[in-house]
Amino acid sequence: MISRSSVADREALSPPSRLAPVEVSPGAGQTDLAAWSGYLEHAPEASVFHHPDWCGVVERIFGHRPLHLLAWRGSRLVGVLPLMEVDSLLGGRMHVSVPYGTYGGILADDAQVVSALASAAEQQADRRGASVLELRSARAMIPGWPTVDGYLGFIRQLPARPEEVAGFLPKRARAAARHARDRDGLVVEHNPGLAPTVWKLYCRGMRRLGSINYPYRLFAELIQRWGSQVWVSVAWLKRRPVAGTICLLFGDTIMPYILGADERVRCDGAANLLYWSIMERAVQCGLRRFDYGRSRADNPGAVGFKKNQGFEPQPLGYQRYVPAGRQPPNLRPSNPRFGLARRVWRRLPLAVCRPLGAWLARSIPG
Repeated sequence: MISRSSVADREALSPPSRLAPVEVSPGAGQTDLAAWSGYLEHAPEASVFHHPDWCGVVERIFGHRPLHLLAWRGSRLVGVLPLMEVDSLLGGRMHVSVPYGTYGGILADDAQVVSALASAAEQQADRRGASVLELRSARAMIPGWPTVDGYLGFIRQLPARPEEVAGFLPKRARAAARHARDRDGLVVEHNPGLAPTVWKLYCRGMRRLGSINYPYRLFAELIQRWGSQVWVSVAWLKRRPVAGTICLLFGDTIMPYILGADERVRCDGAANLLYWSIMERAVQCGLRRFDYGRSRADNPGAVGFKKNQGFEPQPLGYQRYVPAGRQPPNLRPSNPRFGLARRVWRRLPLAVCRPLGAWLARSIPG
């Protein structure tokens, strides 16, 4: 975790003369955690994945080493870089900000702080033998670093009143949701106790896609730690769960983090109805933004669904630094190297996929 080191141990960086010096420190004591959490409250690009609680949960569940960096001007915190070291069986040693997160990367008061944190992270990656340093920023911030193309974000401002959500959704999405509700009889329930149900739906959906699932312990601990800031919602057809999602709240934003569906049940509008209900609830609770998270540009199903909900894709500004002589791993599902494994995965029983996926997730940080 992050702790304030002594001044002698910090990596001092030479700033422009008209700004106070920036010092970058690793680690975290309780004082630093409080300062870090407080800094996020005033950082416009902060996300739930920048929070020290997220990093703490990832450390406990997956065992990744924290290498977080804080930037200081004197006693004032002026920037943060949540960062973790992933020792992957498939990709070697990677430094990622942050694992299993849609967002991450540097939050800083100004360009000098960005430069200081980026330089310290580069030195750390070189020193520790990482094959790649990846920052999952919503927008590219570091001059000279190449971008990681192929990831899209989807965000819209929610309407002011719950009754306006229907008009907020495009006609096609609205019709599908009403079809599921009025003709098929689906109902939506919001209940954190349904997390195991959603996780099982999610595992089923990931198997169908030929992708691994995260362990249930991740979601159980997030719910235990954040309580009402984690929403669990399920669409039911009579007594059968058809679709479900776990959403994360941060500031004025709600983000569906995982979605699961039972492909054996023919009900095309279940996800539409589920999200409509969540949006209405979000507006009732005073939330202002709906973030559909990221999708890969080469995933036409996910991209098309979000566009049909009225969300326009925006390229995300992920960036990476590759130390000299290193080759960054390609852990994307589209990598032909994983083609056979993904085909086999789709045929495995869920009793095998669930624990095996949870174990493999440690080596594939999202």
